[in-house]
Amino acid sequence: MPSNVLAKAPMRVVWSPAVRLLHWTLAISMITSFVTHEDVGRVHEWAGYVALAAASVRILMGFVAGGYWRFSQFVKTPSATLAYARAVWRHSEARYLGHNPMGGWMVVFLLTDAFATGLTGWLYTTDRFWGVEWLEDLHGALGDALLPLLLLHVGGAIFTSWRHRENLVASMVHGRKPAPGPTDFT
Repeated sequence: MPSNVLAKAPMRVVWSPAVRLLHWTLAISMITSFVTHEDVGRVHEWAGYVALAAASVRILMGFVAGGYWRFSQFVKTPSATLAYARAVWRHSEARYLGHNPMGGWMVVFLLTDAFATGLTGWLYTTDRFWGVEWLEDLHGALGDALLPLLLLHVGGAIFTSWRHRENLVASMVHGRKPAPGPTDFT
């Protein structure tokens, strides 16, 4: 859709306040936990618990809620995702009102990493797993995976914002995006 058409399109609420609250809670808590993992034990732990809770709620909502919460709305098959990636390469990809197929898989990867990192961190504090080296190593590796995932996520949002001439970061603040056009997917 040309930028002048998109700019004049009516706005539509895509991201509910609850989705946005969970998104930013998860982002801030994961970043906080990551940057405090070496020196600030209690801050690291509590930020991790918040991230684990937010990821758990978001995963649950992905199965039971409707609309743009629902995983089935935005997680596409590998073949559909590959077809979308090819379209991006050809500069002919469709605009999605929700997550595009690559963005949908990024949500899955980020939520999986956040949940697994939080779960292994919590397990490490239990009597059964206290001091278990493989669990500590797994927790650290999952935490280290966060940075490249976040960079890909932010890079994808910036790239897609540029490509479709819409501010995806702003839409995650106010919840609105230009309504779909004739070649867009919802």
